[in-house]
Amino acid sequence: MNLPNALTILRIFFVPLLVAALVQENVTVQMRGLVITNEWLALAIFLSAAFTDLLDGYLARRWRQVTTIGTLLDPIADKLLVSAALISLVQVRVLPGWMAILIIAREFAVTGLRGIAAAEGYTIRASDLGKTKMFSQVVAISWMLISVRHPALQPAGKALMWGVIFFGLASAISYFRKFWRKVDERVKMRRRRELLQLERKRQKALRRQRMSSTGKEGLGAAAVQPPEVS
Repeated sequence: MNLPNALTILRIFFVPLLVAALVQENVTVQMRGLVITNEWLALAIFLSAAFTDLLDGYLARRWRQVTTIGTLLDPIADKLLVSAALISLVQVRVLPGWMAILIIAREFAVTGLRGIAAAEGYTIRASDLGKTKMFSQVVAISWMLISVRHPALQPAGKALMWGVIFFGLASAISYFRKFWRKVDERVKMRRRRELLQLERKRQKALRRQRMSSTGKEGLGAAAVQPPEVS
């Protein structure tokens, strides 16, 4: 256990807090006379969790503490956080359900694709489109959280969610193209190796056949050779 992994696990624990703060409309926090309503509390939790996502990756690379458990948990924590936020927004009737389904389906499809690629020994790194999608996702969800109590902001929030869908689908297509290109190359290389192995076996069989034929011809010539007269 190191600090980057601890931050990743902390982000997972933020998920139920985010759901509770957003779904329970009567949640309020008072700090020095300032009343913080549930949507602002949910926004603070969401932004704190998003910040841990940036921080744990930076620290893991800076301190060279990239571990297997961190590599496994980091995308899972991200998907849980985003999915919880979107489903909660649908629950409070701020976000259309089909938008949430489309974004969540994209997230899990790309995660599964990366898992298959990793099993084949190929790492699909985050593209610029993927990073742009993540940034637009944080901005759009934050805006939608604020619009829970301020309906006038919802049209702009939905426009931002359309941007998330656009960048999400564009980055997903990019990831799938990289995957299929790499898989196609692997299939061609595997087929080429198989053909080379078959050719080697055929050449070896031909050489053994020629050697066997040569040996039989030598024995036949020795058998028909007349004896010498002394």
